[in-house]
Amino acid sequence: MSEYLRHYLGAARRDNGNDNYARQYPWKDLRFKTSFHNTIYDVFKARGYKETDAELDWDIYWCEKEWIHEHLDHIHLQPHQKVNHFRNHFELTRKDLLLKNIKRAKKNCEKNGLLAEAEAYAQIMPTTFVLPQEYSMFVEEWKRNKKFWIMKPVGKAQGKGIFLFDNLKQIADWKVEPGQRAAKKNNKDNDEEAKPEVEQYVVQRYITDPLLIGGKKFDIRLYVLVPSFSPLVVYLYRSGFARFSSSRFSMKSGDLENIAIHLTNVAVQKQQDNYDETRGGKWDLQNLKAFLYTQHSKETVNKLFADIQTIVLNTLFAVANGMINDKHCFELYGFDVIISENLKPWLLEVNSSPSLTANTKDD
Repeated sequence: MSEYLRHYLGAARRDNGNDNYARQYPWKDLRFKTSFHNTIYDVFKARGYKETDAELDWDIYWCEKEWIHEHLDHIHLQPHQKVNHFRNHFELTRKDLLLKNIKRAKKNCEKNGLLAEAEAYAQIMPTTFVLPQEYSMFVEEWKRNKKFWIMKPVGKAQGKGIFLFDNLKQIADWKVEPGQRAAKKNNKDNDEEAKPEVEQYVVQRYITDPLLIGGKKFDIRLYVLVPSFSPLVVYLYRSGFARFSSSRFSMKSGDLENIAIHLTNVAVQKQQDNYDETRGGKWDLQNLKAFLYTQHSKETVNKLFADIQTIVLNTLFAVANGMINDKHCFELYGFDVIISENLKPWLLEVNSSPSLTANTKDD
C-alpha cells in the first residue's frame, strides 16, 4: 500500500529528516484542502493528513464542482496533485446527458451487430425522454403506454422540481424557473416580444411496482470511485445503503402529489413528521442483502447484486469515450438504483457530489 500511495500521490515529503518514518507512512505528510466539513474532512483528519488553505500547495483538493469549471484549465498542477472531479463530469451526472450517452452507446452497438450489448444498455434506465426536444417521441410512447410517468429537472438534486402525472394535460405548460432570462428571436425584420425559456426536464416511465419492505418504497445509494476513464478503473464501495420512504407506498390517484411517498431522498424525507431521526430511514446494504436472503434464494439475490454491478459498469462504459481523462482527476459518484418487484434493478440517476454528511450515528 505504501508503494502504491507513493506512486499515486507522489513521493512523500520527509518528516524532519526522518527518512524511515516517511517510507513507512508516506500518507502522513499529505496535505489536503476542502471547504466541506463532513465525512471526507473527518477521514482526512483521522488518517493524519495535514489541512491547508493554500491556493495551490496541496496534494488533494476536495473541491466544489464550480472550482473545476472556473480554475482547472487555467492552472498548472504537479504530477502528484489530485482533485475530485473530472472536467466534464456532467456527461454522467446531468440527467439529459446521461440519457444521451446511454442511447448513443446502444445505437453504436446496434450498428456493429452487438445486439446483446445493445439490449444491456436498453435495460439500464426506464424509458426516458428529454423535454421539450423529444416531446413528440414521448407522446407516441404515451399512446402505447398510458400509465404513470415522472418529471425531473435535468440539473437539480435532492428531489427538487420532481412530480408525477398520469395525464398529458398535466405537463402542457410546466413551470419556468423564476429569474431565467427571456429568449429573443434574432429576426431583424420582426422584433417579437421575448418569450421565456422552457426549463429542460427528463420524463421517465415511473416504476409502479417497486420492491417494498414493510409496505415502504426504497432505493439504493452506491458509492463508486473512478480514478481513471482511460483505462476505465472502478471501485465499488461494499457498503452503501438503502433509503426508505417514511410513508407506505401507494399508487392511488390522490397520493400522486404526495412526493414523500414516491421520493426516498433524505432531503425530502427529513421534512416529514414521521421521519425516523435516529436511523435516518436507512439500512446498510449488508442488512438489506441479509433480509433479501430470507425472502429469496441465495442465487436470486446474488444475481440481483451482480445485475446492479453490471448497470454501474455499463453506465460508465457509455460515457468513457467522451470523458476528458486527466491524471489529476478522480471522481466519487453516487449511483441511485431502484429495484422492481421482480428483482430487476433500474438506474435512476448518478450524482457528482453525493451527500457525505453523517445524519445519524450509523452514518
